[in-house]
Amino acid sequence: MKLAIVIVNYRTPSLTLDAVESVLPQLRADDRVYVVDANSGDDSFAILTSALNSKTQIELMPLTANRGFAFGNNEAIRRILATEQPPDLIFLLNPDTVLRESAVTTLVEFMQTHPEAGLAGSRLEDPDGTTQLAARRFHGFWNELEEGISFGPVSKLLHRWHICEPEQSSPHPTDWVPGAALMIRREVFEKIGLLDESFFLYFEEVDFCYRAKQAGFECWYVPQSRVIHLVGQSSGVTSSKPGRRPRYWFESRARFWLKHYGSVHKLCSDVAWACGRILFHMRSLLQRKPNPYPPELLQDFVRFNFGSRDAWRR
Repeated sequence: MKLAIVIVNYRTPSLTLDAVESVLPQLRADDRVYVVDANSGDDSFAILTSALNSKTQIELMPLTANRGFAFGNNEAIRRILATEQPPDLIFLLNPDTVLRESAVTTLVEFMQTHPEAGLAGSRLEDPDGTTQLAARRFHGFWNELEEGISFGPVSKLLHRWHICEPEQSSPHPTDWVPGAALMIRREVFEKIGLLDESFFLYFEEVDFCYRAKQAGFECWYVPQSRVIHLVGQSSGVTSSKPGRRPRYWFESRARFWLKHYGSVHKLCSDVAWACGRILFHMRSLLQRKPNPYPPELLQDFVRFNFGSRDAWRR
């Protein structure tokens, strides 16, 4: 099966080059890699050009604007699908990833032997091999309440609805997998279209997997394909020491709810998360436990969901 790999860079040329170097040994003769620079505004494109211009299987794509992760990937996907013989598979790969041995070939072989799978995701892990739980359930009221309150007994009670599924050793279908390492069959794009560019960053892969499932495609988690994910290194949002969560994260979350669930479900989920997080802070104060979450997360959540008209615009 012919393969194209897309990596979108934004001011992380060294990470991008590491990702590309891990990809190159796993390419076959007809495979290609598209490295997109999302108008970084620094020396990223010059660095990438100097390092990759001689690689015959790599195509560099400088963009004139940074309009988000979905936009950057779509620019490459459009070019890929417009080729005379478009590939069977397109692999979206974050710049803050490093492929373990056979990560790509394992996914390709899985797609060859599982025609029912429209999408497949790799096992994402820390450099020491610790899993990051990449098999996910779609967001909803109960997992929003569980995430907000972050309390062991409640989490056990609501384990069936937890967003992250328990790690399993064999491939299995799931609702969605992160876009950090996501293999997509060409027919999925042909049937449901490209990534939704109204998501600037985050939730675009959740939306895409949701649309694919509605169209009859299965999404699978394939733990034998292992990818190191340096969480948040390309965005700074979900790193081990995250800064304040940016407005576009809340906007992407709100758009997903309104697009697929409606305003009533969104309101209920927002209230559930906020109430749960208030209880979490009260418990943390009483127990004198540190807060491991981004600073002012509760305040920003309330501000951008209850104090902003943009959070309710479809």
